[in-house]
Amino acid sequence: MTAHGAAAPTVGRPHRAQYTAEAFAAVYGAAPTGTWAAPGRVNLIGEHTDYNDGFVMPLALPHTTLAAASPRTDGVLRLHSGDADGGIVELRVDALRPAPQAGWAAYPAGVVWAMREAGLPVGGADLHFESTVPTGAGLSSSAALEIVTALALNDLYALGQEPQQLARLAQRAENAFVGVPCGIMDQTAAACCTEGHALFLDTRDLTRRQIPFDLAGEGLRLLVVDTRVKHELGDGAYAERRAGCERGARALGVRALRDVSYAHLPEALARLADEPAVQALVRHIVTENHRVEEVVARLDAGRTRAIGPLLTAGHASLRDDFKISCRELDLAVDTANAAGALGARMTGGGFGGSAIVLVEEADAPAVGAAVTQAFAAAGHAAPRIFEAVPSPGAHRIE
Repeated sequence: MTAHGAAAPTVGRPHRAQYTAEAFAAVYGAAPTGTWAAPGRVNLIGEHTDYNDGFVMPLALPHTTLAAASPRTDGVLRLHSGDADGGIVELRVDALRPAPQAGWAAYPAGVVWAMREAGLPVGGADLHFESTVPTGAGLSSSAALEIVTALALNDLYALGQEPQQLARLAQRAENAFVGVPCGIMDQTAAACCTEGHALFLDTRDLTRRQIPFDLAGEGLRLLVVDTRVKHELGDGAYAERRAGCERGARALGVRALRDVSYAHLPEALARLADEPAVQALVRHIVTENHRVEEVVARLDAGRTRAIGPLLTAGHASLRDDFKISCRELDLAVDTANAAGALGARMTGGGFGGSAIVLVEEADAPAVGAAVTQAFAAAGHAAPRIFEAVPSPGAHRIE
C-alpha cells in the first residue's frame, strides 16, 4: 500500500517545514496557511491481526509526510507532490467519486471524500506534499499521506475531529475510495502514536495504551532493514488472506478470529482440518494475538530484551502459516539473528518491504554489516538500514 515517493531533503523538521512551505509557494503563488506532519510507522508485533479485530503494537518513525495547505472557497481541490511525477492534480470536491488504484492523488482526495460523506463541512484546498517515508517498504506511506491531509483539513475547516476519528476517516478513504481493504492500524499509528512509546491498540474497540519504549535508555536499538523489493504478488494476496481469515471465522462461528482464544486453539484447528490453508491462517492470527499480549507483559515488566524471541517467532508464523514472507526478508531475519540480534521479523503487509531487528547498541554496526554482506552475496540490491526511533504522531508544525 504505497502512495507517493520519498525524495524530500533529509533535514530537521523545522527546515523541512520551511522547505515544504516554500515549495507550496512556488507551486501555488502564495504562502500556505500552515504546515502539518504525519509519520510512517513500523509494527513491533501484531501483523495482519488488525482486520481480525485483534491486537497490534506499532510505533511512529521519524520519517514523515509533510503537507503545506490553504483553504479555497470555490470547491476546487488542488494536489501537488514534490515526490511524484506530473503537475497539479485538480479536482472538484463535489464531484469526487471512489477511484480504485487511481494513483497517489487518490489518497488525499479520498480523505476529502470521506469527510464530506461523513457530513463534515470540507470545501476546497490547495495542498503540497513532501515525504521522507520510504514507499514500497511496508512503512505505511499511504497512511501518512492520508492522516496529514486529514489533520490539515481538520484545522483549516475547524472540524473538531479527534485523532482517532481522523484515523477512521482515513481508513474509510483507503477502503472505499482507493479500494485497499486495510485495517485501522496504520492510520491510528500515524494519528495517535507518541514519542518514546509503542502503541498497544485493540482494533476492536480502539482502546489504546502508550507503552514506554526507551530503547536508547536500555542500550538497545531497533533497526529497520528496507529490502527495497516489493513483489507484485502482494496486492491481491493481501485481500486473499483477509478473505481466508473471514472464512475461518465463519467456520468457527465467531465474529472475528480475535474471539478464538489461545487456550482453545487446538480445538479450533481440529475443526478446520479439512481446510488446511484456512487452518494455517487461523493459527497465525491466534498465536500472533498471543504474542502481542506477551510483548506487552514483558515490556511492562521491564524485560525489553526478552521480546526478541517473540519477534522471531512472529516471523516464522508469517513465513510458514501466512506465507507472506520472501527470500529477501528471510535472509535479513536469518542473517541478523545469526549475527547476534536479539530477535527479528518482517513487518508490514509482506512479499517484500522491511524487517525489524532488535539488537544491543554495541552489536548494531556488525549486524547491519552482516545483512548488507549477505544481500550482496545473494545478488540482491543493497538494503537500506536505519534506526527506528519511537517518534510523535501527526501534528501541526508551528
